[in-house]
Amino acid sequence: MLVNLSEVFTLEGKEKTWEVPFEKSAYESGEGTYPVLASAPIRITVKNLGNKKLSLTGGTSVTLEIPCARCLEPVEYSCDLEFDQELDMNVSDEDRVKDLDEQSYLCGYHLDADMLVCGELALQLPMRVLCREDCKGLCSRCGANLNHTTCDCDQQSLDPRMAAIQDIFKQFKEV
Repeated sequence: MLVNLSEVFTLEGKEKTWEVPFEKSAYESGEGTYPVLASAPIRITVKNLGNKKLSLTGGTSVTLEIPCARCLEPVEYSCDLEFDQELDMNVSDEDRVKDLDEQSYLCGYHLDADMLVCGELALQLPMRVLCREDCKGLCSRCGANLNHTTCDCDQQSLDPRMAAIQDIFKQFKEV
């Protein structure tokens, strides 16, 4: 959802608040695409600080469905986002890229609220999400979910450097 910031520029000290819906149905990251199960409206407050500088504050809450890092079962992960940033409209897009301050959610006098939330989600999501702390994961041999069932696979893990010796023992094994 695009928010037009031009009416905040009319007076120094002018402040305006918007509540806009989060319109994305899925969050895309380098790890994968996660469906959005629920989201609260995005609350955005913009204040003119003068000299083409804006203060941007607000927040929202988003619930994503992320697979467990061990067993791949879907996990509902809720994330409360709060943001507080200062936008300098004097800086060109090229200078923002040079300063590694890529504000892809800002285009001219329009603010893309969905892109702002996605950027904040990228910073807030943990590296790994687990369905529970003692998740047993998947069997490395047959792929069974060890939280729900047990398997009869040989769980002995051998050192791969000893594979040649293991082959010799298998040759001389009596039947």
